[in-house]
Amino acid sequence: MSQGEPGIELDTSLGYMLKAAASALHSALEAVLSPLGMTITHYSCLELLAQRPGLSNSELARGAFVTRQSMNVLLQALERQGLVIRPARAPVGRALPTELTARGRRQLETASAAVRRVEQHMLANLDASEQDQMRRLLTACIAALTEPPALRYRSLPHRGEPVTITAIWQSGHLCGQGAAQIRACQQRRQPG
Repeated sequence: MSQGEPGIELDTSLGYMLKAAASALHSALEAVLSPLGMTITHYSCLELLAQRPGLSNSELARGAFVTRQSMNVLLQALERQGLVIRPARAPVGRALPTELTARGRRQLETASAAVRRVEQHMLANLDASEQDQMRRLLTACIAALTEPPALRYRSLPHRGEPVTITAIWQSGHLCGQGAAQIRACQQRRQPG
């Protein structure tokens, strides 16, 4: 940016405000999870496994926003602590599906209550419709930012019309994490 160009007005920048909210949430979560001997990633991993038993290391890593290597280190530690179990060998392919143990479920129950209290405190000044609106708006922001810029304005060679990443995904040309995020956003946007 040259000196003649205006900067970002931090008081009104939505990106800056989202970062500040994420930072405050992160600090609040750390404050309630740390006394339980947990990190946010540790909690996220247990929560993901409770909701989707049998996820692979890669799926857990994507869901907790960490690398596969970081997730593998965490899973080994959780396994040593008796919180999760993984088979010695992959039943199919190379993925080792992970599941919570009874001890893991008990730890998660305590942690989930603490996390719920943090979220309730964060949303205390918003009524139900404002909370729903916030979910819709954040979902739209996520969808906008996960659509790769290079593909936004790509044209179909046989038609010459602009195609969005959603159209590419619907045609079957997109796979992986981006497709899953777009699919999740679309499902949340559908009325009813």
